Amino acid sequence: MTVTTAAVLVPLLPALAAALIFLTGRRAPGFVQPLAVLPTLAAAGLAVFVAVRQGGEEPLTAAHRLAPTGNDSLPIELALRLDGFAVLVAVLVAVVATCVQLYSTGYLRGDRRYPSYAALVSLFTAAMLLVVYTDDLIVLLVGWEVMGICSYFLVGHYWETGAARAASLKAFLVTKLGDVPFLIGILALASDAGTFRISTIVARLTSSLSSFELSHPTLIALLLLAGVAGKSAQVPLHTWLPDAMAGPTPASALIHAATMVAAGVYFVARLLPVFTASAAALIVLAVLAALTMTGSALAALAQDDIKRILAYSTIGQLGLMTGALAVANREAAVFHLLTHGAFKALLFLAAGVIIHTAGTGSLRALSRLRGLKERAPDAYWTMTIGLLALAAIPPFSGFFSKEAVIGAAEHAALDSGSGSATVAGWIVLAAALLTALLTAAYAARLWLVAFHDPVHARPEPLPAAAVHEDSTPAMTTVLWLLAVPALLLGLTYRALPDWLDGGSLAPTLTTSVLATAAALTGGLIMYAGWRRAYEADAAVDPGPALLGPLFAPAGAGFGLDTAYRTVFVRPTRAAATLVRFLDRTVIDTYVRGAATAPGLLGTLTRRAQTGNVQTYLAALIGGALVLAVAAVLVAAGG
Repeated sequence: MTVTTAAVLVPLLPALAAALIFLTGRRAPGFVQPLAVLPTLAAAGLAVFVAVRQGGEEPLTAAHRLAPTGNDSLPIELALRLDGFAVLVAVLVAVVATCVQLYSTGYLRGDRRYPSYAALVSLFTAAMLLVVYTDDLIVLLVGWEVMGICSYFLVGHYWETGAARAASLKAFLVTKLGDVPFLIGILALASDAGTFRISTIVARLTSSLSSFELSHPTLIALLLLAGVAGKSAQVPLHTWLPDAMAGPTPASALIHAATMVAAGVYFVARLLPVFTASAAALIVLAVLAALTMTGSALAALAQDDIKRILAYSTIGQLGLMTGALAVANREAAVFHLLTHGAFKALLFLAAGVIIHTAGTGSLRALSRLRGLKERAPDAYWTMTIGLLALAAIPPFSGFFSKEAVIGAAEHAALDSGSGSATVAGWIVLAAALLTALLTAAYAARLWLVAFHDPVHARPEPLPAAAVHEDSTPAMTTVLWLLAVPALLLGLTYRALPDWLDGGSLAPTLTTSVLATAAALTGGLIMYAGWRRAYEADAAVDPGPALLGPLFAPAGAGFGLDTAYRTVFVRPTRAAATLVRFLDRTVIDTYVRGAATAPGLLGTLTRRAQTGNVQTYLAALIGGALVLAVAAVLVAAGG
């Protein structure tokens, strides 16, 4: 099998599986699980095959013309580009999707809507793989939008609940708010460059032999960033992601670790020369990344639900990736994308086991239970690994990838060659170090409050009323499979540059010491606050005491949802109310009047038709007299 054929099959297999499940899921439910797991597993195997064959080699491209656009130089093509970035991200997507499908067979057992769920996950996976492998902007847009509709249905899987319905609608509308300028940006970029091919655009912008420049680089970059902010949940379009936790936990793992939110970061990495063509766009990206990192970390410290903590964590980690892109280092961004995909999938799926076992994801409720880590030891130990990776404690994977980002920011900050790059570097560096402290703090809070009690050396068993159900072997197997890359993937920092752009991903001494010290400080502060809070009033959550007056606004996402309701939702509803009033009271009045007037005239006419000849003769004589008088008056006036 050729590499090109294998690459075509990677997104095609889950897409075909989705179609078969949609068609046969209700009539043959016994085939749903095999159709959900096996094609995705085969796609993962093929993705690994493509990566092994193509990694470190010259990029492989192939194209087939799909449709004309009215401009012979701008056709839409089914084009593939297999470079180091694409093949590595494809492996991440396929492996995480396989783990999610396998885990879901246990997590959603007995769910009557499992067939549609499994089909949507397969379609979601196929769409993301299409985004990863394609070299055509329009085909990328197709995969981009298919992911959006899949996320709408997956987030709203439990549509009986108002929270799920509202969350799915919010996710769809907020991401579409970014997708409109994103589409305009793609068309503007293709119009400027004269092609939809990503590799051609990048080559023209980076070649020393080409004099090509974009006509409006800042405008194009900002339009594209709007779509990226929506898909990758960056400030100010991040508010949909925490609410999206209303969906099934394995679907959340897929969205957060390998598909939708990763698409925006990957898109910027592929088209980074477009963004580096505008210094202003990089400054904007750096500021948004800094706000996203720090704001989401503070919000995570104030959340009570495990999944919402992890959701805000994802927003912050994506901010780190966009921070790396703001200092023009796509290798560090994609490296962190890979390690984050592993440990964030692990964290969400471990959280699912905890919720299954305890019947709740509330930290407040979990803090009152005893024996949770004994009842769910696999979730406890794997979540510990995931949280250590998230907190960037060496030698876990998150340490190496986060250090690559911080090192890139340090290099840009100390580079005197470009003023804008220096500014972006300092912004990202300062925010990343502060985020390292806050991330370790909320990771320690989750771990301490959910699993530990400083007083009871011999934990009591979970109350029978609190126990929901045990995890299945498939669920725990997936946890340990993901624990391996969460622990070891960072050690690939020496080999990855040969697959990427060749730049170093090794940690630097200064930033490694600073960031690790910040992480340890955050963890120790949280531990001290936890002990103090417990000893003071037996409340084991140290968040309110440590955040103080920031706790309430951070827990509410700093009021962004309220601000959006005030600025956008209420005026829109008021305008809709006004339009409804004008339509029903004003316009409909004229419409009804236009219909009533002929009716009244007809009624009068009908009443005049009495059938009495004498009446008709009298009316005729009266009319003749009126006309005669009128004629005399006109003649006298003339």
